[in-house]
Amino acid sequence: MNILINGASRGIGKETALHLAKNKDNRIIITGRRENALKKNSLASEHKNISYIILDLCRLDLQKESFKNEVSSRFDYVDILINNAGSLVSKKFADSAEDDIRLMMETNFFAPASLIRILLPLFRRGSHIVNISSMGGFQGSEKFPGLSYYSASKAALACLSECLAMEFRELGISVNCLALGSVQTEMLEEAFPGYTAPVSAADMGEFIGDFALTGHKYFNGKILPVALATP
Repeated sequence: MNILINGASRGIGKETALHLAKNKDNRIIITGRRENALKKNSLASEHKNISYIILDLCRLDLQKESFKNEVSSRFDYVDILINNAGSLVSKKFADSAEDDIRLMMETNFFAPASLIRILLPLFRRGSHIVNISSMGGFQGSEKFPGLSYYSASKAALACLSECLAMEFRELGISVNCLALGSVQTEMLEEAFPGYTAPVSAADMGEFIGDFALTGHKYFNGKILPVALATP
């Protein structure tokens, strides 16, 4: 399998990549802004089947051609895309800064949508796109003060998943969305100091990796809650 995971410098993306890399037949590209972290994660693979591309999702317009060319030089096609990268700034709605709002919308919605569009020529029948959303963006879930813009950006990604599943159906490309609850990551610790989540990043990474490999056999265009607790 040829697999691309964005937002894999740390946390869930990193653990998903390491889990999938246990299969020597998988070839994985991870992306992120932190070269040292990406290099460390690639070297951690027993089968040396993880490579990386430095990518700033907030500057994707300036990198889209070079990024597409780089992926094409390594993969003839993409079997799995996992849109994992996320940005979370916990502030009340009235106190949210414009820069923070735009950062979350760009990272959590516009960039994943752009990546799908950029990579569309490399997908083939049987490819699976997995978008990582949040319970904050899941309809009917309990919402938390300070996460209005974050939740809205993740809800947009979830809705996009439903729309693209319909558009790509004739191409044989599946699109699903996982709405995650609390997972013990650096991003969660930064937003909610002192809070302990019931699920580790490694456990969630294993679940996401397995779902990416087989979930499209049973689901398409679905927003699936994966949560023991929220936020």
